[in-house]
Amino acid sequence: MNVRILPLDPDLQVAQALPCFAGEPFLLLLDSAARHRQRDARYSFLTAAPRAVCRLDAVRHGDQPFTQLRHWQRLLSALSLPASAPPFCGGIAGLLSYELGQAFEKLPSPTVNDTSTPALLAGLFDWAIVWDHLQRTVQACILELPEDSTLTPPVDDRLAWIMTRLQQPAALNTAAADSVTVRQPSGRLHQIEPTSQIYSDFTRDEYLQTVARVIEYIRAGDIFQANLSQRLLTPWSGSAVDLYQRVRRQNPAPFCGLLQYKDTAIISASPERFLKVSGNGLVETRPIKGTRRRHNSPIADLFAGNELSASEKDRSENVMIVDLLRNDISRACAAGSVQVTGLCEIERFETVLHLVSTVVGQLQSGRDVWDLLSGCFPGGSITGAPKIRAMEIIAELERSVRGAYCGSLFAYGPGGDFDSSILIRTFTLQAGWLYFPVGGGIVADSDPLDEYRETLHKASGMIRSLRTT
Repeated sequence: MNVRILPLDPDLQVAQALPCFAGEPFLLLLDSAARHRQRDARYSFLTAAPRAVCRLDAVRHGDQPFTQLRHWQRLLSALSLPASAPPFCGGIAGLLSYELGQAFEKLPSPTVNDTSTPALLAGLFDWAIVWDHLQRTVQACILELPEDSTLTPPVDDRLAWIMTRLQQPAALNTAAADSVTVRQPSGRLHQIEPTSQIYSDFTRDEYLQTVARVIEYIRAGDIFQANLSQRLLTPWSGSAVDLYQRVRRQNPAPFCGLLQYKDTAIISASPERFLKVSGNGLVETRPIKGTRRRHNSPIADLFAGNELSASEKDRSENVMIVDLLRNDISRACAAGSVQVTGLCEIERFETVLHLVSTVVGQLQSGRDVWDLLSGCFPGGSITGAPKIRAMEIIAELERSVRGAYCGSLFAYGPGGDFDSSILIRTFTLQAGWLYFPVGGGIVADSDPLDEYRETLHKASGMIRSLRTT
């Protein structure tokens, strides 16, 4: 076997282990923090210090961004693993930014690009700490990559390094305030509240006018739906790990995550799966469309869920995206294998209710996960329909690059298992500023003021995490 699996203390918590690796230049946590939702929240994975890194700062139409990742995939496919190995015990993992979609479709560039977030950032990791929240186990997994790869130290050395890190006193990486060069974001900033330091790249009235412009495009027949966002931002002098711990406590979600690489950190509390592929080629995507805020009163919360479930607007919005995703995954799936197994089901999260659907399929023989991504990225739930025209309108009307927002954090294990999130409810920390866009799907009967308020409801849990300790 080419993996060593060592049981760790089952009481070791993600929040305890994470700070032990905070100083690494490439740290990645994929965290199923909503443990009561076992369907999508079985595993958490922590890894750092990859043996190799692939970084693409920008892409153009026609580029092949997954060439290096396919090479790593071939290395991993030569490994022998026990049937009991977790889906990710090391492997390929990282970030796909929204703008990576320019490699797959001819799209206009965003008007303003004032961040340094790569289009693609991935590492080849030879280890992971794995929490199985269903079995209540914690394991350290170390891969033995092929001898001729020269990419990995001896397994014993890597294991000793992991254990040493875990046994050291955990201290947050708080060097941020003194060592980071603060860079002012470009464009005009507008306070969303008179007493806060939270800004938007739109005024309230400008956002309402932009929603109205999307509705004009819909009525003209250009599109059926588009996902429009405003970028919120605020100064931040703390550490990424500290902020992640706050976010995790305030808004636990099945697809939480932290990626820290040099001067960039991505902190996410996403409720949404993008694509999952099992080792036998079964594909699943779970788009979210339709949102209501949670209520403290159980009765009011129940009524909100019933109202959302009965909303023709929200159901129509969800079904449009389901049809789009059926088409997208069909590009790489076997004919006749794509099915809708759940439609417009109510799911409850910490601060909001969502309508969630499930679409499944089977990869065609000769196709792989990178083919699937090339045909589906970025996810249809955060673009609109028809997808390409919606993305053109997004590029025209939004004022800032999306970057990590509406991209994906992903992991690919040596057994062929792949999972990924849609990066909503997500902070990007760069140069002393936190960026956290929020948006929603606009359809023909959308009310601009309601759409504006929905973006702030979605941001509410994120904003609370900034104000708590």
